Amino acid sequence: MRVHLIAAGKYHDIDFARLELLKLLAERPEIRTSVAADYSDTGLIEKADLLITYTCDMVPDVPQTDALRTFLESGGRWLALHGTNSLLRFLDDGSVETPDDAPGFMELLGTRFAGHPPIGAYKVHITRGDHPLTQGLRDFNVVDELYLTYRTAEVDILLHTTFKGTCPEFGDRHWDEKRMPVLYERRVGEGSVLYLTLGHCRGHYDLQPLRPFYPHPERCAWNYPVFYELLRRGIAWGDAAGR
Repeated sequence: MRVHLIAAGKYHDIDFARLELLKLLAERPEIRTSVAADYSDTGLIEKADLLITYTCDMVPDVPQTDALRTFLESGGRWLALHGTNSLLRFLDDGSVETPDDAPGFMELLGTRFAGHPPIGAYKVHITRGDHPLTQGLRDFNVVDELYLTYRTAEVDILLHTTFKGTCPEFGDRHWDEKRMPVLYERRVGEGSVLYLTLGHCRGHYDLQPLRPFYPHPERCAWNYPVFYELLRRGIAWGDAAGR
């Protein structure tokens, strides 16, 4: 099984996330993994059975997006994590915009990041208990960034949460959502995207140049065994691509 891992971007402890994902991939001796810091090596993406992305504020250009579409349409599987669908613009007044500057990429993913309330506890509900990715799981509580997203395509929601409140730092501040996706699958041609919004992490130096030192490192969902179980199931889901 060939896996291509892209771990890069801003405002997160990418080194921690990359290492944890590589540990999980190393649990399966049949997996061979290549690692990159952007989408530029489309040859490795094309050859992969499973693409895994843990990024923030980093998107491919148009030719790279076209290569991702070809990868999916030909049967590839893509496990997209946390901030993969995020684009951020920090304004002088301290607020954050999430511009729609990569519509083709966001359409492939099925959602586009819009904001999150401050990190806190929330409940994740099983939307589809009959799916192999959720069978045997129960609703659970987690402390993490609750990702609020715009839908850009049809998706099959497997886990969801609810949110009614405000996101004071973001342009779209007021929300009332009864079923916000936490885990979903999106079919593209012969392939699929599996998106899991959990998994924020940040170390002392990951907000530079916005802040030189971040006093309280965050691991969020990475502290919970259920998150690692979802990641393992996502890797096994990628193995079913059969490319």
